[in-house]
Amino acid sequence: SRQKPLTTVRMARCVLSLGAATLLLAFVLLNAQSVLCLSGPDNSSASKASALAFMHKPMTFLASLPSKFLPALRPAPTTARVGFWNRLRAPAGACRMSSAPSAENPLLSEGLFPLYSSVKASHVVPAITHLVQESRDNLATLEGEVAKATLPAAELAGRVEQLSDRLGRSWGVVNHLKGVQDTEELRKAVDEVQPSVVSLSMDIAQSLPIYKAWEKAAENKDGVSEAVDLIMTNEMRDAQLAGIALDDTKKGEFKELQQRLAQLSTNFSNNVLDGTKAVSIRITDKARVGGLPESALALASATAVRKGDEDSTPEAGPWVFTLDGPSLMPVLQYADDRPLREEIYRAHVTRASDQAAPGGGGDNTALISEILELRQKKADMLGYKNFAEVSCASKMATPAKAMELMEDLRKSAYDEAVREAKELKEFAKEKGFEGEMMPWDEGYYAELYRQEKLDFDEEALRPYLALPNVLDGMFALAKRLFDIDVVQVDDKAPPTWNKDVRFFEVRRGGEPVAYLYLDPYARPEEKRGGAWMDECAARSRAMGVDGGVRLPVAHMVCNQSPPVGGKPSLMTVREVETLFHEFGHALQHMLTQQDQGLVSGVRGIPWDAVELPSQWAENWCYDRKTMSGIAKHHETGEAIPEELWNKLKAAKTYRAASRLLRQLQFSVTDLILHSEGLNGKASPHDVYKEVAQKYLITQPMQFDRFLCGFSHIFAGGYAAGYFSYKWAEVLSADAFSAFEEVGLDNEDKVRETGERFRDTVLALGGGRDASKVFEDFRGRPPTADALLRHEGLLVGAGAK
Repeated sequence: SRQKPLTTVRMARCVLSLGAATLLLAFVLLNAQSVLCLSGPDNSSASKASALAFMHKPMTFLASLPSKFLPALRPAPTTARVGFWNRLRAPAGACRMSSAPSAENPLLSEGLFPLYSSVKASHVVPAITHLVQESRDNLATLEGEVAKATLPAAELAGRVEQLSDRLGRSWGVVNHLKGVQDTEELRKAVDEVQPSVVSLSMDIAQSLPIYKAWEKAAENKDGVSEAVDLIMTNEMRDAQLAGIALDDTKKGEFKELQQRLAQLSTNFSNNVLDGTKAVSIRITDKARVGGLPESALALASATAVRKGDEDSTPEAGPWVFTLDGPSLMPVLQYADDRPLREEIYRAHVTRASDQAAPGGGGDNTALISEILELRQKKADMLGYKNFAEVSCASKMATPAKAMELMEDLRKSAYDEAVREAKELKEFAKEKGFEGEMMPWDEGYYAELYRQEKLDFDEEALRPYLALPNVLDGMFALAKRLFDIDVVQVDDKAPPTWNKDVRFFEVRRGGEPVAYLYLDPYARPEEKRGGAWMDECAARSRAMGVDGGVRLPVAHMVCNQSPPVGGKPSLMTVREVETLFHEFGHALQHMLTQQDQGLVSGVRGIPWDAVELPSQWAENWCYDRKTMSGIAKHHETGEAIPEELWNKLKAAKTYRAASRLLRQLQFSVTDLILHSEGLNGKASPHDVYKEVAQKYLITQPMQFDRFLCGFSHIFAGGYAAGYFSYKWAEVLSADAFSAFEEVGLDNEDKVRETGERFRDTVLALGGGRDASKVFEDFRGRPPTADALLRHEGLLVGAGAK
């Protein structure tokens, strides 16, 4: 996610940078919230500017699908249909069910597609308990075998993958449902079994017999593929990061530490969700909703109806606003009522904190301090100076190199951001504003400025961005670049967790190569905010059937408002960008050609490289040919007027410097907290504000508790790695410039370049060094020039 408002790439089932043996551990510790988040605290686009200033990048506010215009999926499949979709079975020797007691538990299904509609909270404890024991039995068997004989590296890789694949997939289903269909019963079930899953994960990661088996396999690399060679390297590195070298007493302490970190992560996430759900601002005075666009009023009215105001209308109210992106952002951007803007802003930046309103979730401040303390203790036990070094041990960048990039980008943007702030204040004064400009004022006046000075109102684009058309255009782009077809399946779709979920088959040459679930709409009562891509199943030969390869299955989860008032879901440009972002992640997961499951798709890719395809995909939202296939009026079919298109392009870099600095502040705060800790400060919030003094023009408010909602680093996979968004954005911008260089109108060259991107960046997964993969595509190492040029900050290209 470039700079998205609340988009989270959550790769729920794998820690992108970890090897196979630690995949399950990753799952647990990230609580299936890994990120392919595509979610960031801020949205990178021009128009969001200051309105998003307080948000972080991995959480982008989303795109979705209109149930009215895409045929609804059929009800839960009959037994026959379930059998059709579940015909792919687990291979012999790979974590099969061992007894009948659990045969009717849907979490023990061996099919490729989970039986989502049948899963209940009551299934979790018996199924996971059963699978944990099954995995323990498999571990004991493998340890016995490798103690007697040396297994070839490729065979060992397959056996290690099989150890806990079934448990990993079922645990992934549980955590996926916790993210999209959360209930108190499900939380309690997860809390009950999570310790046993963490314990097993640590036992696999700390298995000395398996570690020695990798060492023996590495002694003879004749005929070993590049992918398997990398797996060996990753597995031994990750075993060391899991404490393989510790004595038995220290290993026990390390395991307890991981157990506690897993629980703290879960608690943090639950508090954020509860804090978000707790805020509901009901307005009855029509004067207070002045300035808000029709789309925002329609959503607020629909929310009011859902919450009990059955007679609410968009015109007369009552209106209810929440902290979900589609509700929050329009208020900050358009509402004339300053107290309303302040109220919703305060509620957002104080979620799950001591400053939150009563009922706003537990205070995460103490959790943050304990998480930081335990992560530093983990680093100490492993022999590292700090947790930032632990985190970067599996990344492309070192902490020093990451800080160097952040500082270089700050220097490129700071003066321009000062100019942007001064310009905005002068404009606000012209409009009659007096006094000090506050954070809840910036987005509002930035939008007014854009409308009056740039003659561009993003709301004017909504009628041209109906989700069905956006999906058609996005899939057409995939066909154009990668020669694939993405086809919606209705009559034989597998069971889903909600009636609005769509299911697609991805085909190449008429044959299926992958599958995709899309969950488009916000459901604030049960669904986490943000947007993310998450693996449901990874491509794998070891887990295939009858010598075949298991095909990859992806989830794309968004939080866009559903169709209201008889209209389809009409999207903002930011929501379109978010949808493309998540699809970029999904493409890398689905189009992988790696048959080694431990490095297929997004697995094994360093965290600071995994955002390359997602952020690359966003660039196509500003390609004229792509937009021509998307932007059609939902009622008339008329193409977007050329004048409006030109204004959109011109507004792309509006307040880019201010947005960039905000992202840098998040990244540097993360790095400092995980390298220097509180450094004498009373609380993590003081560190956050100290970093802001150098990186922001407008300073955070005293009550700001943004860190209490920063799930990316405290409940996700971005600890000491939030900089990965900018690191990967250097790669993604440079990669897109390859298409610009051949000419975006040169169809043959664009298709040729797209095929090269598919066969390198998307196909090779974690089976080849990330730097080499980039050079395979680009022909040289990356530079930051394209990123600065795209943001209008390159010296000689408009930077101040």
